[in-house]
Amino acid sequence: MTVAIIQFPGSNCEYETKKALDFYGLSSQIVTWNCSESELSQFDAYIIPGGFSYQDRVRAGALPAKLPVMGVLTTAALQGKPILGICNGCQILVESGLVPDLNQQQHIQVALAPNQSQGKDMGFICDWVYLKARYPKRNLFTRYIDSEEVLPIAINHGEGRFVYSEETALRLSELAQFQYVNELGEGVASYPVNPNGSMGNIAGLSNVSGNVFAMMPHPERAYKLDQVPFSVGSTWSMQKEDTFSEKESKAGPWESLFVSLAEHLTGRSSFQLQEAHL
Repeated sequence: MTVAIIQFPGSNCEYETKKALDFYGLSSQIVTWNCSESELSQFDAYIIPGGFSYQDRVRAGALPAKLPVMGVLTTAALQGKPILGICNGCQILVESGLVPDLNQQQHIQVALAPNQSQGKDMGFICDWVYLKARYPKRNLFTRYIDSEEVLPIAINHGEGRFVYSEETALRLSELAQFQYVNELGEGVASYPVNPNGSMGNIAGLSNVSGNVFAMMPHPERAYKLDQVPFSVGSTWSMQKEDTFSEKESKAGPWESLFVSLAEHLTGRSSFQLQEAHL
């Protein structure tokens, strides 16, 4: 059971992502955006990694979302295959309409805008933030995450602000999400807790069926305990200090995301896709 990591011109996190998958025993292969449809269709799951595909021209994710490769991923999504988009991958999934869900009009329901706080342009942000999961059981990737747990994670983006209409907000209200919080788990709408001004503090969003997830932060940069900086005020940094002298790296705060994918692909667990559509 193999995961395809799709490399676009400008991707720069594909090897980090592969190392995370290797750490959890997942077989993966980096494939280029222009590989044949027959080759790409053979994979069991897909990850679109972070980076700056096509230099973020027009807007982040806009160009790759229109390429033929996304037709293969659309078919895969409808077949129930797991698809994860990280940072630039998140932008691509949103631009393609795979998140929050495919619809007859194929129009974009959610957009990712430049980072902003209280009307001020925040530019590119590289930092560590905290997330909590909302309705995690409703997505394959998040189902093992405790909704009360506060998870540290790295962000690196200039266009990560989720925006949507009031009508769409009602549709998103029951989908699995990651939301920006402070280290106590409290949602604060302003910077630095919400680093980019996302509506609803959203950092990641599921599709309706629950097999596709798009997230701006980088779980592949926190899959091992030794990746978490001591400056992050959480139990994870304290655990790192306790095990700092040990030679073998231990699993980090984003273990459950990769374990869930691994167990799903090996048949050690099942996930019931939702039937509802937006």
